[in-house]
Amino acid sequence: MAKTLFDKIWDSHVVSDLGNGFVLLHIDRVLLHDLSGARALRESLENGYVPPHPNLVAATPDHAISTMPGRTEETFAPGAPLLRDLRANAARTGIRLFDIGQDGNGIVHVVGPEQGLTLPGTTLVCGDSHTCTHGGMGALAFGIGASELGHVLATQTLVQRKPKRMRVFFEGPLAPGVTPKDMILHLIGELGTAAGTGYAVEYAGSAVRALSAEGRLTLCNLTIEMGARMGMVAPDDVTYDYLHSRDYAPKGALWDHAVAHWKTLPSDPDAEFDREHTVDMARVAPQITWGTSPEHVIAVDRAIPDPETGPEDKREAWRAALHYQGLEPGQPIEGTKVDWVFIGSCTNSRLSDLRAAAEVAKGRHKAPHVTAWIVPGSERVKKQAEAEGLDRVFRDAGFEWREPGCSMCIASNGERVGPGQRSVSTSNRNFVGRQGPGARTHLASPAMAAAAAIKGAIADVRKL
Repeated sequence: MAKTLFDKIWDSHVVSDLGNGFVLLHIDRVLLHDLSGARALRESLENGYVPPHPNLVAATPDHAISTMPGRTEETFAPGAPLLRDLRANAARTGIRLFDIGQDGNGIVHVVGPEQGLTLPGTTLVCGDSHTCTHGGMGALAFGIGASELGHVLATQTLVQRKPKRMRVFFEGPLAPGVTPKDMILHLIGELGTAAGTGYAVEYAGSAVRALSAEGRLTLCNLTIEMGARMGMVAPDDVTYDYLHSRDYAPKGALWDHAVAHWKTLPSDPDAEFDREHTVDMARVAPQITWGTSPEHVIAVDRAIPDPETGPEDKREAWRAALHYQGLEPGQPIEGTKVDWVFIGSCTNSRLSDLRAAAEVAKGRHKAPHVTAWIVPGSERVKKQAEAEGLDRVFRDAGFEWREPGCSMCIASNGERVGPGQRSVSTSNRNFVGRQGPGARTHLASPAMAAAAAIKGAIADVRKL
């Protein structure tokens, strides 16, 4: 019987069929961070449950640590107890911890793939909704709650209901200025934030195959913003080239065996999906959000939409979003003055993202009124970028070069956009207050964010 990529991985990990659509899944990888992860590990140990396979668990502090240059664990004092707790319990259980300042530290969804912990065909969970990012490597990865995380830490298994399958084709070449971030924002704007609810999504098509491994991670990262917990790209030579020689990837004969297995994973040609959708890349331009949901998105050269002409069931939400954002319908969004630019987060903080932003910033200088931060996704990304001189490009352009961490994406470490201030951010959520109480967030690609910093306003990167 023909199977999808998702079905092949799911079915091979079923320990037991529990009935009524539920199964007990084996979980191959568990990733922990300093918020939900530290808590789940502590509570698991307090309840007498020691992780049975600590070699399948990895931890890194990222959410509640400062990204200030020269930071220590005490720089953001409220996060220090969380880090110390995670550090102590990782040492107690033998769990691998990538501590601050160490090679391997960084945002959990950046560290997993770059270390080779995230592999095709594996099941991977983390107490973070953007765990779907790892699906870009051909893994079945999804975020779970604290109680579920405790169950996995105690048993290496998880009770789950099997979702339906959706496939999205992106067909055609990427136009100048268009990035994976623009692809997924365009899709969410087209289908809405509930379109993926109850589905596992596979991304396919010529545009997806042409993406780098890091671009595929970005594409999968925002799957949760479409309502789906799981987003995936079938592994291929791009994936294998990226993973080869990574620290925790298979080596020698094991590598050959692994690749042979990974080549069996892509969806069979006659596999059936419950829903399919195709995006014509000729219609995708650089995107920018205008409201307080990722589905509030338009091409940068379009006007801010008018709620009175929008879908009737969304008019009130559109009005509220425009009021919060301080925008007027019918006006061009390009040229809207900004106060902050944030380039970072698990969506867009990898080396390719920083290179793209540096291309725009090189030889230019940010607008005087803009505060612009570059926050690398990991210690490894930071050092690689510095070896290429990207940090100097950004500093010369007036940007701040920071330490790795989640930073201003979620503002849980005290790094915030001020009330009423406007930010262009490469992160994944533009919810009310996401970057701080009263903060106004516009999501965009790294190149678009860098263009906004240079212009001092939302700008079309194609014009630079």
